[in-house]
Amino acid sequence: MQDPTVKQLKFLLALQETAHFRRAAELVGVTQPSLSAQIQLLEERLGLRLVERGRGGVRMTPAGREVCARARGVLDGVRDLVEYASTARDGLAGTIRLGAKATLGPYLMPHVVGALHAAHPDLRLYIREDAPRVLETDLARGSHDAILTQLPVAGADFATARLFREPLMLALPADHPLTAAAQITPGDLKGESMLTLSPAYHLHDQITEVCRDTGAQLARDYEGTSLDALRQMVGMGMGLTLLPALYVRSEIEGRGAEVAIRPLAGRRLSRTAGLVWRRQSARDTGYREIAAVIRDVARQSWPELVIES
Repeated sequence: MQDPTVKQLKFLLALQETAHFRRAAELVGVTQPSLSAQIQLLEERLGLRLVERGRGGVRMTPAGREVCARARGVLDGVRDLVEYASTARDGLAGTIRLGAKATLGPYLMPHVVGALHAAHPDLRLYIREDAPRVLETDLARGSHDAILTQLPVAGADFATARLFREPLMLALPADHPLTAAAQITPGDLKGESMLTLSPAYHLHDQITEVCRDTGAQLARDYEGTSLDALRQMVGMGMGLTLLPALYVRSEIEGRGAEVAIRPLAGRRLSRTAGLVWRRQSARDTGYREIAAVIRDVARQSWPELVIES
């Protein structure tokens, strides 16, 4: 019996992801008949029925689901082998698929990409933004090589490089009475409405904790989908919120007076950013080099950040 090929395993995973032969074929860049033939050949080589075909669509059999789970491990191993060869031959080169937290990547990575290219001209980054919990799932599945996200990230299979701690600032409507105070204390927030992102983001948990500790009220009738949405809602007088310092520097300072930014006295609010990758990756040294570049850029560009190592 011939062994399955890497191509066949990729086709099978594409079929599981899309649950549709045509869309799976488009995903891997082949014709539908070619993909169907390779799936059938894979079933013959394994002696297992992997796919149920019917009017209701395509679904994996129980054996198919088990084969898919093992196929991911095989493809991860192949990818690590290629990464090792590339790193051993050329240093930090090739393409890295980087997942970035949507509330961090857009304000950090434009400053980092140029420095990375200067230090490693043969390195190419493919960056995709998403919510942190989605990033962690996709990293475990192999859809990302590394992720830029908020720490901590749980999981014994992940390696982490801490980058920096970023202050969280209180954002208020510019005409809010609290903006006249010399300093805003946690007690001043009692009874105030606090806006937040969805629970898919760590910021939701941090704002919820602030509400619990200060007596502020979490606004449950509307959750922002981005930091821009939160800023706009604050500007319209819908409530207060917390915003990360990188976002404040990029999108608020010097851009208008509808939102005021203040520190919250007596309480150090921050988030910790890190680079995370699968522990078994052959590019461990390379990811640590990338983390070092990010720290250098952060140290030079944002004195308000606390650099970690």
